Amino acid sequence: MKKIYITRKLPAEIIDKLSKQFKITMWEEENIPVSREVLLNEIKDVEGLFCMLTDSIDKEVLDQAQKLKVISTLAVGYNNIDIKKAKNRGITVTNTPGVLTETTADLTFALLMATARRVVEASDFLRSGEWGAWSPMELTGQDIYGATIGIVGMGRIGEALVRRAKGFDMKVLYHNRTRKPEKEAEFGVQYAELKELLQQSDYVCLLLPYSPEVHYLIGKEELSLMKKTAILINTARGGIVNEDALYHALKNREIWAAGLDVFEQEPIPLDHPLLTLPNVVTLPHIGSASVKTRMTMAHLVADNIINVLNGEEPITPVKL
Repeated sequence: MKKIYITRKLPAEIIDKLSKQFKITMWEEENIPVSREVLLNEIKDVEGLFCMLTDSIDKEVLDQAQKLKVISTLAVGYNNIDIKKAKNRGITVTNTPGVLTETTADLTFALLMATARRVVEASDFLRSGEWGAWSPMELTGQDIYGATIGIVGMGRIGEALVRRAKGFDMKVLYHNRTRKPEKEAEFGVQYAELKELLQQSDYVCLLLPYSPEVHYLIGKEELSLMKKTAILINTARGGIVNEDALYHALKNREIWAAGLDVFEQEPIPLDHPLLTLPNVVTLPHIGSASVKTRMTMAHLVADNIINVLNGEEPITPVKL
């Protein structure tokens, strides 16, 4: 019987599905990533790997994986996997695109709203007993209805965010590696170069996949182009934003606020300077975290493994 290693504790429904065909070994922790030592040992004699975004599947791991046929990751992003090395070894890599589109767009807009209206700050204000007499300008935020949103990355999630923004009668600018005239006609959105988008937007939402080409796409220079009343929302990947530059821009009120679901190092260290600022709303990478979506993702990961190890085509292969 072929063997599979799973790098995080999963719901019984998924384990039952896989164990009908394969021998399963699983890291039994939900909130603690598999240790490097354990991963290097377990990978030696398995044909399938069910992994998470937090697992580094690099050259060292792949060199130990003499029998590995498929790496299936519970994520859309796959920059944690050495894709070229896997391909050279004939190992199929799969991910979970599409199924988390609407859920991530929901979270992106929720983060935008929470940041704009200072929801977390206001809740803390009340709970700490600071709420006294009503004051006209106390905890005032930014309007969302009728504002300009700039979306960097017009993929599935970007398009889903457009639909939500249109419900708030927002003007939508977008920047993408390739222009999409058909989407401009369909949604009534306007293409803009990145500089123009940053200068004109009240909200800048990052929704592009990570790659070395976009590392620190948003840095000191880009932040300086934004309005002093603008808000940066990042639900893409942490490495796209230079966090040191962002901290200084926020601290010096060069931009108004930021909403962040992702960080360059995850979990973010508790002594990180960004966590000291009141004008930052932070979340622990929960963009796809609805019960329905996470279960759909897990089933897709399992189905990809089943297909590949049974000699069939993967459902959602990663292509170079």
